[in-house]
Amino acid sequence: MLGLRRGAAAWIREVWLHDGDTQVVFARSVLPRNSLRGAWRTLGRLGSRPLGAVLFADARVMRRPLAFCKLGHRHPLLKNLAQSGPLWTRRSVFVRDGRRILVTEVFLPGVLTL
Repeated sequence: MLGLRRGAAAWIREVWLHDGDTQVVFARSVLPRNSLRGAWRTLGRLGSRPLGAVLFADARVMRRPLAFCKLGHRHPLLKNLAQSGPLWTRRSVFVRDGRRILVTEVFLPGVLTL
């Protein structure tokens, strides 16, 4: 979705969203390394601040259509999450000044308790 070639350098941010002690969403953002300049230069210094606060506060950021799918038992992302699956996920690309960032959100079983 970002047009990156295999092995290309990228900035990756992974966060867990919680409701109390319950993990409800795992989010993974991927930004091509060269996109850390210009429009997205501050993203490398977000720390614990939510990425959404940056993306949705800027009217110049355009969100491409959401894609939804169910991750099967063998999907590599589930192995990293220590989840058996299947789990619903969504992803979309945000664009500003021609620079893109891919945001993927995996909805964990705890989301059903909200």
